[in-house]
Amino acid sequence: MLNKSVAVIDVRSSEITAVVAERGVNKTFIIKSSFTANYDGYAEGQLLDARGFGEALASVMKRTLAACGDRAGTVWVGVPGEFTRIVNTDNVLSFQGTRKVKRADIVSLERSSLPEAGKGWELVRSGCLYYVLSDMRRIVDPVGMLTDSLRGRLCHYLCSSSFCECVRNALSQFRSVSAVNFIPAVHAEAMYLIPPERRDEYAVLLDLGFISSSYSVACGNGVVYSESFSLGTGHIAVYLMESLGVPYQVALELLEKVNLNSKDSPGAALEEQFEGKFYRFTASEVKEKVREALDGICETIEECRRNFTEKNTDYKTLYLTGESALAVRGAADHISGRLVQTVTVIAPQIPYYDKPQYSSLFSLADMALTDAEKSSVLNKIISFFK
Repeated sequence: MLNKSVAVIDVRSSEITAVVAERGVNKTFIIKSSFTANYDGYAEGQLLDARGFGEALASVMKRTLAACGDRAGTVWVGVPGEFTRIVNTDNVLSFQGTRKVKRADIVSLERSSLPEAGKGWELVRSGCLYYVLSDMRRIVDPVGMLTDSLRGRLCHYLCSSSFCECVRNALSQFRSVSAVNFIPAVHAEAMYLIPPERRDEYAVLLDLGFISSSYSVACGNGVVYSESFSLGTGHIAVYLMESLGVPYQVALELLEKVNLNSKDSPGAALEEQFEGKFYRFTASEVKEKVREALDGICETIEECRRNFTEKNTDYKTLYLTGESALAVRGAADHISGRLVQTVTVIAPQIPYYDKPQYSSLFSLADMALTDAEKSSVLNKIISFFK
């Protein structure tokens, strides 16, 4: 990519966005280009239309290259939770005596902890939850610390081979794309959106999408647990469509108008006109249907919460983000009441982009820029010693 810039592709459950980004001041970003294409999405770990996905991906990449002078190099692609599997390892490296931990020790421990990807999966990234010294202190960076052993709790992110193959096939037509790096979206969001001090004692993040959502538990510098499910606001619209007997487009419009927290008069109504036909429903009736659909999503969240048995997270704040976090006004409060858990909407702290629908995009951009910066430093060191 151009000097100090990275090309990042964010794959959501309803659209694909490609940006060229640079670091700005005060942890902001400079977006040099941005292109979006809609596609059919994915569900149950499968692309609903692999060909359509490839065409949409190629479309945003083509426009991105045209905007940056047909120079790309490495392209970073976000991997949705539906196509991600997390494997945790817990290994110990023993020394002959007490000494300072070296960077080489960490590399050795991480290499010895790499799991077998297995058929249908690719290992795309590894990270550290935390390290434990011989005096039982738990830390994130042990380099320089005195100890006679080093225990590493690591997390490894596997990506569906079929997803990787679809991405590579779509981008292979562009000669200027020299490499494709995959970033697990659940990992990027947890690291970017949740402060380190919150992650130290486990933090819970829900990315509420249009067709698919992901529930994750972050710890230290990684994600200890993640589960995706094919539910989102698109399914709430489908529920409205079926229960009220309206076209899907009308259901989407009703969702935008409803406010679960509003106090309506008995005669308050929601109205919509579509293709020459007039639709009118009482606000209370629409609200009740929306709550019923949200309760179905909450039941799945509760199941995810029960499936994570390492630590009780019932009392933890649920950080809510994603393209549909604010799609239904009052949804966060309803989820909070239903789960009996504090729910806080979280988004990038960036002017003009401080909305949860931009969370995955800027989380991926932040991680891609960090990767590029580390690679640049490493290349300079290698060149110095040549």
